[in-house]
Amino acid sequence: MFIGMASMRHSGTLFLSQKTANLIMWALATMSIVFFGRTFYINAWKQARHAHANMDTLISLSTGIAYLFSVFNTLFPTVLTSNGLESHVYFESVSVIIAFILLGRLLEERAKYSTASAIKKLAGLQPKKVTILRRGYGSNSEYAGEQDINLEKEHLCINIQDVEVGDIVVVKPGEKIPVDGIVVGGNSFVDESMLSGESVPIEKKLGNKVFAGTVNQMGSFIFRAEKIGEHTALSQIIQLVREAQGSRAPSQRLADKIASIFVPAVMCIAVTALIIWNICGLVSGNNYIAHSIIALVTVLVIACPCALGLATPTAIMVGIGKGAQNGILVKDAEAMENARKINVVALDKTGTLTVGHPEVTDEYWDEADNNTLKSILGGMENLSQHPIAEAIAKYYEHANISDIETMPGMGITCKYPMPTADNKTNIQTTFYAGSLSLIKHKGILIPEHIALKAEEYEAQAKSTVYFADMHRVLAIIAVADKIKKSSAKAVKELHEMGVRVVMLTGDNSRTAQAIAQECSIAEVKSSMLPADKELYIRQLQNNKQIVAMVGDGINDSAALARADVSIAMGEGSDIAMDAAKITITGSDLKKLPTTIRLSKQTVKTVRMNLFWAFIYNIVAIPIAAGLFFPVNGFLLNPMVAGAAMAMSSVCVVGNSLLLNFRKI
Repeated sequence: MFIGMASMRHSGTLFLSQKTANLIMWALATMSIVFFGRTFYINAWKQARHAHANMDTLISLSTGIAYLFSVFNTLFPTVLTSNGLESHVYFESVSVIIAFILLGRLLEERAKYSTASAIKKLAGLQPKKVTILRRGYGSNSEYAGEQDINLEKEHLCINIQDVEVGDIVVVKPGEKIPVDGIVVGGNSFVDESMLSGESVPIEKKLGNKVFAGTVNQMGSFIFRAEKIGEHTALSQIIQLVREAQGSRAPSQRLADKIASIFVPAVMCIAVTALIIWNICGLVSGNNYIAHSIIALVTVLVIACPCALGLATPTAIMVGIGKGAQNGILVKDAEAMENARKINVVALDKTGTLTVGHPEVTDEYWDEADNNTLKSILGGMENLSQHPIAEAIAKYYEHANISDIETMPGMGITCKYPMPTADNKTNIQTTFYAGSLSLIKHKGILIPEHIALKAEEYEAQAKSTVYFADMHRVLAIIAVADKIKKSSAKAVKELHEMGVRVVMLTGDNSRTAQAIAQECSIAEVKSSMLPADKELYIRQLQNNKQIVAMVGDGINDSAALARADVSIAMGEGSDIAMDAAKITITGSDLKKLPTTIRLSKQTVKTVRMNLFWAFIYNIVAIPIAAGLFFPVNGFLLNPMVAGAAMAMSSVCVVGNSLLLNFRKI
């Protein structure tokens, strides 16, 4: 392009003659076509074989003709100049068009690569090595052998591919569970957010099921392998993501739809101009062969898809940039185009509508100002391994407690020196923190006002922790996953836009309904596994709905891959962000309606661009064909046609840039 712009008619550049400049541009343009742009010509040929035309057809036709015409003028410059016409070359236009179109397609390919990355990361959740205690007991046999899970002991370490059904597998603290199975010894808490999306780890003890890819917490246990390889829950999620991505038919771009009509029309006009010019030459006795070729080339050059080709990518790129400034990261042009058509939004609960981890929401103390008791509770929970304990430990200061006793399935207890009534001596006092079953088991009195408050918290689907001494319950603490401040406002805004909102969650019905009621969501689907979410999205699509899925967890990845528009929360898992086409930075759900409005503005700009590009062609092509030659002898020079083509591209780019100044 630099050489072409620096060239001066019949005088060359400052350093090169015109002939030398043309030869260099010819070599560079040849590389552009043969090496970089060959896919356009291959695809155009495939379309032509089926009597179809798209943007590839328009690109290959116009660049091909411009290239051949330029080669002819380079080799035989006197043919046109002897007829009073200029022998202009278009090598730079050929290369620039191919470069710009390839740049746009590169961005699309990068978005597709992210999907493959999501599948790779899902596969990476399964450990490569497995520690086993005993080999194959069979899927139906009862394991009654050694249950020693001493971490100091030498166990057999094998590859994940060598695990067999019935193997007794050892799981240490912090390890990922390699295959699906049933616990046969030990106990622990396991983070199953990959499957349910819920942030609170689940207690695992004898007879409980465990699943590949989930993460063990503090304890150790052994389990019998029940499902291995492609039959595990993790493998099913990977397969769902792969199938969802592979089944989505590529959408036909608006520019392709226009090109399917426009290309045949341009070809007909160009060939008609060629024929008419030659007929006129025969009738008048003049040699109009050169004029007919100029008309043919000028029509095809002026129809060059610069404006049409730039109409969509420039607007999309400006829209993507504007989205990034507002915390909306768009990886795929298709997602930007489709967001405006969303009529159903499916929202995950944990981490999307809620903050994603349990916090203390309420506290009710029999003695409101007793900070000593509060610090004792904080110190006890700080030593506990229970998932809810962390939330309470963060909420209160910690008394200096050296040891606690765990009562499995119920809670914890400790002894702490408390002052007597006269404050002269301290006596060892036993304190309890845990569930209602612990309080009943110890026969501790529950004051009526505390019992009523506990019922109130439980009706709101909050987890309750009782804190008591040896005689009575001192306090009730409510722990729950809080709703984000922006959630209710975002849902209200979506409703006002006419968008149907559905909550999809792996949590139980009671908790889901409580959250939905607070966010004014009427439709709730609870206790959903990853496959259930993906199936529900598919059913909505079968009913001709355009569905957006918004999630943050691994368990949402299959539904995200299936949805028409997939949106991940920026504070969620990397796998969810890789599977999604749009990522909302931070945790502000109000950016969801903003995304829809941005899509509408962007597509409106695309249509305006296509309109002006199309109008330009409607006006310019007849002039290029020689419409005014019989009237005033005016014949459009191919060089002027190239300049007009460039001006149309400038107008399209300028209109796209105006998108930056529109409020969303």
